Amino acid sequence: MPVRPGELELDANCLTQDAWLSFIGHIETPFQTRADCPRNGRKTDEIAYVHVKEEFRPALKSLETCSHVIVFYWMHEAMRTLVQQRPKFAESIHGTFALRSPNRPNPISISVVELLDVLPDRLKIRYIDCLDGTPLLDIKPYFHQTDAIPQAEVGWHASEVKEEEKIKI
Repeated sequence: MPVRPGELELDANCLTQDAWLSFIGHIETPFQTRADCPRNGRKTDEIAYVHVKEEFRPALKSLETCSHVIVFYWMHEAMRTLVQQRPKFAESIHGTFALRSPNRPNPISISVVELLDVLPDRLKIRYIDCLDGTPLLDIKPYFHQTDAIPQAEVGWHASEVKEEEKIKI
């Protein structure tokens, strides 16, 4: 992916291996390329599957009682060196930590998804925006009492982004 004018990129040597993470599976989606992926999982009704490796399947116990879960995944095709970016839909440059871009030093992403079914080896879900084969990091139940903050704001987003490009649910 090319760096856009005004964006700031790190020296890749700054990225060290500090964390001990294990991929616990992968995500099966209909999205084969980054261009196929919606910018926001809520903009698609496509069905996807979260495949869980055999040794982690006992951790799915009681998940069938949840209507929604948070899926954590590794955006394996992301650029990891961008620290300032100019989103296609915004007017100016912003720090990577002020964006939801997959391009970041640690390309961890999350999606709150609707859990449609818990099968023996995978979850059937809706509302995810990642490539087919994306590595899975974790799954957690979604608690609306603590995970939703309706009054939360991202000031630059409200003032710079065209109305039709704003993230809406």
